[in-house]
Amino acid sequence: MEKAMERQRILLHHLQPSSSSSSSHSNSHTLSSTKDCTLQGKTWQLQGYISRRVASATASGIFKDEIIPVNTKIVDQKTGDEKLITVSVDDGIRPSTTLSGLAKLKPVFKKDGTTTAGNSSQVSDGAGAVLLMRRSVAMQKGLPILGVFRTFAAVGVDPAIMGVGPAVAIPAAVKAAGLELDDIDLFEINEAFASQFVYCRNKLGLDPEKINVNGGAIAIGHPLGATGARCVATLLHEMKRRGKDCRFGVVSMCIGNVHSLTPISVF
Repeated sequence: MEKAMERQRILLHHLQPSSSSSSSHSNSHTLSSTKDCTLQGKTWQLQGYISRRVASATASGIFKDEIIPVNTKIVDQKTGDEKLITVSVDDGIRPSTTLSGLAKLKPVFKKDGTTTAGNSSQVSDGAGAVLLMRRSVAMQKGLPILGVFRTFAAVGVDPAIMGVGPAVAIPAAVKAAGLELDDIDLFEINEAFASQFVYCRNKLGLDPEKINVNGGAIAIGHPLGATGARCVATLLHEMKRRGKDCRFGVVSMCIGNVHSLTPISVF
């Protein structure tokens, strides 16, 4: 009983919103400097918005194979009139975002903090699904096989900096698969906050051209409970587009409290 109570006390001590962990990433001694992290974070966030990333991918129809259009009604707040619409693209994308505009945004959690609305994943709603089955069953049912689930790793880190979990989970998963980081062709790393994303990217020395090539959660959104499926779907469809030269892909994300999860897929 005493051990159980002590565990609860430890958990309560570390209970904090993810926004606090974002500030911890920026202020951590593990980063070269707060200024450097913040600048790189804003720069990465900007890249996620401009045509090179999400806006371009959306305009060119890259996401159409992974998005199921939804028919819904919207209500005009002024007139009360209802209108039937079809939602077929993510509506949080802001192609006109500029670095100067991001620099003007004020911290949202601490007066002297570095976390702003611009370098955080936006508040979004969404749903996602991934179907996992034996190859023989998929072939029997005539279903398309997008990839092979190779292995995964789940790790724990200090709850105060839970967002850096991918920097620990990715090497663990890659090792479990009998691979090296250089063997991985594409990465989908969830961008809860720019600070934690930049830390993970720098810590692992990853090539920016291999990570979130069509943008990430800061531009698309981070619907809790659906993000993992969204990342897997985005990764597998991009691997399919790239063909046989793209064999190994990694998805990684931090999970509330202390964990990070990284599955590895093979196309």
